[in-house]
Amino acid sequence: MFAAAHYAALAVFVLGCWGFGRALLARLAPPPRRDAWLEAAMAAALGVGLFICAFQLLAIFGAFKPGATVALIAAGVVAAGLQLRPWWREVRAVRVTGAPWTRAERIAAIALTLVALPALAAPLAPPAAFDELMYHLPYARQVAQQGSLGIHEWLRYPWFPYNYNLLYAAALQVGDDVLPHFLNALAGALSAVMVYRLGIQHANRLTACIGTAIWVGIGDYSNALIDMGVALFVLSACVALWWWRESQPVQGGTRWLGLAAFCLGVAAGSKYQALTFLPLVALFVVWHERRPRAWALALLCFLVPCVYWYARNAVMTGDPFNPIGARVFGFTDWIPADYVQQVADVRDHAARPNALIWAVFLAPFSLLWKRSAALRAAGWFCFYSVAVWLLTSRYPRYLTASFPLLALMAAIGWQVLFGWMAAGVRRAFGARGGQAGAVAAAPAATMPAGRLGLAGDWVVVLLLAALAAVSLGQTAGKVAMISPTPETREAFLRQHVPGYAAMDYLRQHANGRVYQIALNEAIYYGPNPIWGDTLGPWRYRDFLLLLPGDMARKLSALGFTAIVMPTSMVPTLATRPGFDEHFALLYEKDGGRVYRILSTAP
Repeated sequence: MFAAAHYAALAVFVLGCWGFGRALLARLAPPPRRDAWLEAAMAAALGVGLFICAFQLLAIFGAFKPGATVALIAAGVVAAGLQLRPWWREVRAVRVTGAPWTRAERIAAIALTLVALPALAAPLAPPAAFDELMYHLPYARQVAQQGSLGIHEWLRYPWFPYNYNLLYAAALQVGDDVLPHFLNALAGALSAVMVYRLGIQHANRLTACIGTAIWVGIGDYSNALIDMGVALFVLSACVALWWWRESQPVQGGTRWLGLAAFCLGVAAGSKYQALTFLPLVALFVVWHERRPRAWALALLCFLVPCVYWYARNAVMTGDPFNPIGARVFGFTDWIPADYVQQVADVRDHAARPNALIWAVFLAPFSLLWKRSAALRAAGWFCFYSVAVWLLTSRYPRYLTASFPLLALMAAIGWQVLFGWMAAGVRRAFGARGGQAGAVAAAPAATMPAGRLGLAGDWVVVLLLAALAAVSLGQTAGKVAMISPTPETREAFLRQHVPGYAAMDYLRQHANGRVYQIALNEAIYYGPNPIWGDTLGPWRYRDFLLLLPGDMARKLSALGFTAIVMPTSMVPTLATRPGFDEHFALLYEKDGGRVYRILSTAP
C-alpha cells in the first residue's frame, strides 16, 4: 500500500503535467516525424516546466500554498481528461506497424526490463543522500512552509537557482518526503521514453533498447537531487531543436525554437551547469536562423523560467551567478578562501564517468552516423559536452545532463565494437569471402538482427543470467531500504544518516538557535533552520578556532542556545581546557552529541 499510494500520487501529477503540456503542444505545428509516444513524453516534460513556472510565480508573490498546489494539479488533470479522446485518435492515426521483433531485439528488451527493476523500488526509500539532506530538501521544506521565495543564508548555497526544487516543495506540501524522490525519478523515466523513441526513429530497436538500458542503469532514482531534472530539460530542448530544424520551411516551425529555448531556460533555472550548453545551441541556431524576430522569441522563452533567479542575484549581490561568479563580480557571502575550498572539493571528486558511456567515441564508425543527420547532431552534442566537462569540473555528476544522449550514442558505439569483435573472431576461425565475410566486416549497428546461432544463443543466455542476478540483487537491496512504518523509517535513518538521533532530538526539543558542526549531511532532520557550514557566513573556522569561552560568548550573542557535533569531533573540541565550563552535555546517541551553551555573557 505504501508503494501503491506513492505511485498513484505520481500518476496524478504526470496526468496533470501531460494535460497542460499537451494543451500547449496542440497549438504548435506537428513535428515533421510523428511519434505519438515521443510527443506524449515531450508534452509531460513541458507540463513539468509549466508547473515549475506556476509554482515560481506563486512563490514570488507569497501565494505558494497547499491549496494553490492542489488546484493547479486538479486543473491539469481536467485538461488531460478533455484531451484524452482526441489524443488517442491521433495515436491510432500515426501508429506505424514495424517489422516483427527479432530474437536479438527481444533479448535486448528483456535486458532493459531487468535493468529497470531497481529503479522502480529505489524512490521509495527515505531521504538519505548527502546533498538532498544538506540543501535540496531543506530549501524545499522552507519554501513549502513559508509559501514564498527567500534568501536562506543558513544553507550552503542560498543564491542558487532552484527551479526543480520547487517541485519538491510542492510534494512536501501535499505528501511526505519520499514523494520528491518520485519527481526525480519522473525526470529519469521521461528521459528514458525519449531515448527509446529517438532510438526507434533514427536507428533501430536494438539501439533503442541498449541506449535506454544504459541511461536507466546509470541513473540515480533514490534521491531528491536535480541533475536528472536538468537532464530531462536539456534532452527535451535537443528534441525540440531538431524538430525546429526539420520543420523550418513549415509555417509556424519557429515555435519549436521557442519551445527548445523554454526547456533550456528551465534547466538553467535549476542548475548553473546548464548554461554551458548555450554556446553550442547558439551556434546551431545562428547557422540556420538569423532573423531578429526568431531570436527575440527564443530569448523571451528562455528568460521566462530562469530570469528571476539571475536578476535577483544581480540586483542583490552584483553577481548573477552567485557564488561561482565571485572572482569576476565580487564576493558576498563567500570569501576567497571559501571559493578556493569549493573548487578544491570539486577537483577532489574528479573521476571517470560510468564506463558504459565511453563507447560514444566509436559511434562515428557506424553507418548510422553517416545516414542520419540527427544522430550526427547528437554525436557532436556529446563530444562538446565531454570536452567542456574535461576542461572544467571532471566531476561525474556534472555530466549527468548529457547522459541521455551519451547513452544513445554509446549504444551505437557498443554495437560497432561488438561488430569488430565478431569480425575478428570470424577471421580467426578462417571465414573467407562471401556473405559471411561481408556480415562479419559490418558494424553491428548496421546489420539486420537475425538468428544468433547456437554459440550466440549460449552467450546471450549467460549474459542474461548474469544481468538477472545483478538486477535482482540490486532490486532486493532497494526493497530492503523501503521504510513504510515509523519504526522501520527510524531504524533506517539511524543506520544511514550520521547524527540522525541527535538531530531528531534537537528538532523536538530545541529552544533557540542551534549551531551544527560537521553534520551537514543530517540538517534536514534537525530543527528548521539550523546554522553552521564549512563555507559562507556561518563557517566553522569563524567559531571553532576561538577559545571555548570566546566561542560560547560569540554563539550566545548571536542567539544560539545549543551546538551539535559527531563524536569524532569530541577529541578536537570537547577536550580543550575550559570547554566543560561553557558547554553542558544534553544528549548523546549513535555517534552524535548535543551540548547546551552555558555562557550567556556578551
